[in-house]
Amino acid sequence: MSIFPEKRYAGRLFFVNLQAMKRATFIVNPISGTQRKEKFPEFVEATLDKGQFASEVVFTERAGHATEIARKCVEQGVDVVAAVGGDGTINEVARALVHTDTALALVPCGSGNGLARHLGIPLDARRDIEIINHCQIESLDYGVINDIPFFCTCGMGFDAFISLKFAEAGKRGALTYVENVLKEGLKYKPQTYLVEDETGKRRYKAFLIACANASQYGNNAYIAPKASMSDGLMDVTILEPFDVLDAPAIGLDLMNKALDKNSKIKTFRCQRLHVTRQEPGAIHFDGDPVMTGTEIDVHMESRGIRMVVNPSEVEPQHEPNIVIDAFSEVFEGINSVRRDLEKSRRRLTALNRVLLRKLNR
Repeated sequence: MSIFPEKRYAGRLFFVNLQAMKRATFIVNPISGTQRKEKFPEFVEATLDKGQFASEVVFTERAGHATEIARKCVEQGVDVVAAVGGDGTINEVARALVHTDTALALVPCGSGNGLARHLGIPLDARRDIEIINHCQIESLDYGVINDIPFFCTCGMGFDAFISLKFAEAGKRGALTYVENVLKEGLKYKPQTYLVEDETGKRRYKAFLIACANASQYGNNAYIAPKASMSDGLMDVTILEPFDVLDAPAIGLDLMNKALDKNSKIKTFRCQRLHVTRQEPGAIHFDGDPVMTGTEIDVHMESRGIRMVVNPSEVEPQHEPNIVIDAFSEVFEGINSVRRDLEKSRRRLTALNRVLLRKLNR
């Protein structure tokens, strides 16, 4: 059998070298995001470079199925596996590809898309296929929390608690996330954590501890604005206890890449982290929650996963963000209360002065 089988297009004869072609598998989560995906195979057929790739499209059927499919792709020597879904789908696919020759590509269509946004991967499937066609591959870092791989962020405390509430809510999207943050934030009790890295042990009373490989949770919420996926280190963010008047400013700093400048925030970088907390509870990995005990280990795997990256290295577009709009609305409400309190304080001060003058007569 010839490795150059004949192909005819518009009456002309072509030959394709099958041995030189790459294999690409698209693993599609049919329920992620809001767009229907029944026609995705036809879309791939029309947009993927057939002179470079032989492709297949596989739809997931249950939780964990994406990992099973990706493992089979590795066994079969597939060159590129594209995760079509949100950060949860990407995590399922990516965990099967670590320390292999198979590269991960992203076609983001979830509610947060934190990893894609960090890497400058567009939220546009046609442009994502163009990036795959270019096929520039780099080895990047990933992290592990209590033996569970993560590729964007992981954490404990309030963000893990909110991930749990978010999962229980039954609906996705930024507004659901903000709703849970605002509703649960004032009731949540900070814990005391014993934190140990390469430099020693420290004790913190904290609202949350986040460990970031990439810069954001998703929806342009930057938990670690300076995080890099190629330095072998995690960016640790510790949010200390705060009151209701601090909350909107922290929310705005989160969206404006300024959280590391907030006075309530402590940040540092490390390769390994061990955390002891007061009681068991939730942790999260790429936004997915899981219950665990009081001892938590986090470490980085340097250059442990091959990924198809955006060759243009263009900064992500600044799209309208309903999360920051929601926080801005709350912030303005808090400011109104502050202004009213200031007016009341000035009136009381003036009244006190009048009363003092009368008493001194």
